[in-house]
Amino acid sequence: MVCIYISKRTIGGIQLNAIILSARKIGWIVGAVLIAFAAYYLGGFFWKGALTTSTEPVINEPRIINLVTGEFKAETVDGKKIEAYRWDPGTIFVEKGEPFKLSIYGVNGKEHPFSIEGTEVRGVVQQGKETVVDLKFDKEGIYRLICNTHSDIASNGPMIAYIVVD
Repeated sequence: MVCIYISKRTIGGIQLNAIILSARKIGWIVGAVLIAFAAYYLGGFFWKGALTTSTEPVINEPRIINLVTGEFKAETVDGKKIEAYRWDPGTIFVEKGEPFKLSIYGVNGKEHPFSIEGTEVRGVVQQGKETVVDLKFDKEGIYRLICNTHSDIASNGPMIAYIVVD
């Protein structure tokens, strides 16, 4: 039997406590360390890390970016009901010159007539229906997708999404 023993002693007013390790305990510790190293090595051999995903177009097809219409409802302390309509996500990022499709699904609200500021793009998103718009921006900047019905707080908005072209 192999033992590591440190007796209790008081040195300079500091008490040292005993550590006793038998051969069995040392064997368990060494075994656990070996298993951990084996798992690490085998895991690295079989698992090559996170898989790369991409939003790149498949076979030169434009990327599809999905948005939905959403609504928040609440009641203030004094009992007043308030609501706000939103595009979700509220910000999307595209590359300058990248063709893409903006697919907007109407979830909340009967309809949302919209325009994209700085362009001639106009359309309407209806509840339960998908509206698809083909887009490509040749100039960097931030373009606002604005619901014309909910353009400010007074009309339960602003329902604005930002298209960031970089």
